[in-house]
Amino acid sequence: MRVYAIGDIHGHLSELRRAHDLIEADRRRTGDAYATVVHLGDLVDRGPESRGVIDYLIAGIAEGHDWIVLQGNHDRLLARYVRTGVGTDGRLRDPLTYISPPMGGLTTLASYGVKPRRWESDRAFHARVAKAVPEAHLEFLESLPFTHVEGELLFVHAGIKPGVPLHAQDEDDLVWIRDPFLWDLTEHPWLVVHGHSPVDEATHYGNRVNLDTGAGYGNPTGVAVFEGRAVWALSEDGRRELTPPGA
Repeated sequence: MRVYAIGDIHGHLSELRRAHDLIEADRRRTGDAYATVVHLGDLVDRGPESRGVIDYLIAGIAEGHDWIVLQGNHDRLLARYVRTGVGTDGRLRDPLTYISPPMGGLTTLASYGVKPRRWESDRAFHARVAKAVPEAHLEFLESLPFTHVEGELLFVHAGIKPGVPLHAQDEDDLVWIRDPFLWDLTEHPWLVVHGHSPVDEATHYGNRVNLDTGAGYGNPTGVAVFEGRAVWALSEDGRRELTPPGA
């Protein structure tokens, strides 16, 4: 069984294209024309082409590519803001909102042609946003699953609450959790593949693999290939095996 995974994209269409190019190159080397590609969420915010990222994924799925796209916290925030004008979330620390500059939401909205106007009220700005973001994009984001299981692998945006069965996991944990997931060293029922918490490079921790390599901050998007529980990071130089500490 071979599965590919792509970490957080954060509105960088060029990085998403690069990730798929790396996957295609690996497929040519292995002679495997068919394998699932899992996108780990946080498609939008911070990068300049969030609209283009969503268009690319919608088009690829419509063309029949075996792509799984998971929902991240930024994807949920965008859809919630456009639908309701509410920019807060249960795990978003005060005083941040979706349109606070550090969140990158304004960059996403600019990709839809909407920028704040001086002296414009929040209500007026949101009204323009609601008209600009296509319904098809909202339906796509809202339809995205939070988890995907493939054999011994569990793909999820942020992580899981240790010791809790998958069916009982809280949606907020799946898209927001850091502690206690990141510090838990016990074996899970699967090797958990996630993003959300930036690291310098794709890293294997034994019970989990983190593919968020900081695309939201200008770094390359993490890409990996899994064959069972064996995992390799992909780059222009080919495969680099990822092994847990002490292996």
